[in-house]
Amino acid sequence: MAWIFFTLMAVFFQTFRNAIQSKLSSTVPTAGVTLSRFLFAPPIAAAYVCIVSIEEGIGVPEFTPRFWLFIVLGALLQIAATSLMVVLFKQKNFAVGAGLAKSEALVAGVVGMLFFGSELSLLGWLGILIGAVAVFVLSGWRRGGDLSAKTVAIGLACGSCFALTSLYAREASHALGLPYVQAAGWVLFWVLSLQTVLLCTFITARQPETFKKLAARPGLVIAASVTSCIGSIGWFTAMAMQHVAYVKTLGQLEVLTTMLITIVWFKQPVRRHEFVGLVLIGLAAILVMWT
Repeated sequence: MAWIFFTLMAVFFQTFRNAIQSKLSSTVPTAGVTLSRFLFAPPIAAAYVCIVSIEEGIGVPEFTPRFWLFIVLGALLQIAATSLMVVLFKQKNFAVGAGLAKSEALVAGVVGMLFFGSELSLLGWLGILIGAVAVFVLSGWRRGGDLSAKTVAIGLACGSCFALTSLYAREASHALGLPYVQAAGWVLFWVLSLQTVLLCTFITARQPETFKKLAARPGLVIAASVTSCIGSIGWFTAMAMQHVAYVKTLGQLEVLTTMLITIVWFKQPVRRHEFVGLVLIGLAAILVMWT
């Protein structure tokens, strides 16, 4: 059940990464905040994969064209998913759109079964469906008014891109023929490296002043990179070990940790629909852990 440990590790560090990026976003443009996740992460990922490989006496694997195809597709789709999420911010029904984007666990289950050979248990499907319902309850969809077709389309596209990113990362790990920990480490290193190069190139060409704003907040940028990288180690390793849909369903516990921080630190009360949603997420997590 090591995948559970790695997923919970990812949830823990991603929660703090989001809090750090929230602070950073007050003075840094969106592209710069996104870059902060990757800027110092490749060296950390390289050190990690070297350490875990040396411990097991494993050398550098052969990177096949199939592996590179999965890496490029995963990296590009994650950037696309992030961009679509930004577009959702501008929609009237953002909460519902974000709920649709969080349906990536359900999308990963369906797409994984149809195209990636994933075989999920009945109990697992039940947990995934309950988790999907939970994110809609938490988004307050009943209070959202009329939902536009545009918001639905963007939200589903966002969730699909996130799901495909995870599925391609899993396929890339399996393409290496290494133990899960080492394989996930190599996939993470190359995905982060490619994304860093692409974002740095874009910012250099379009928003060069963003680098100065990042340099003015070095502590937050380093913290964002470190927590993001450690969280990604958890995600990539868990997804190499277990079906993406299960990992993402258990990963919805991030909503619980985020709300606990809000309650404890900011003293904000929990509304009834939020309580129901949290209970459903907990139930979904239990079901996928028992599969």
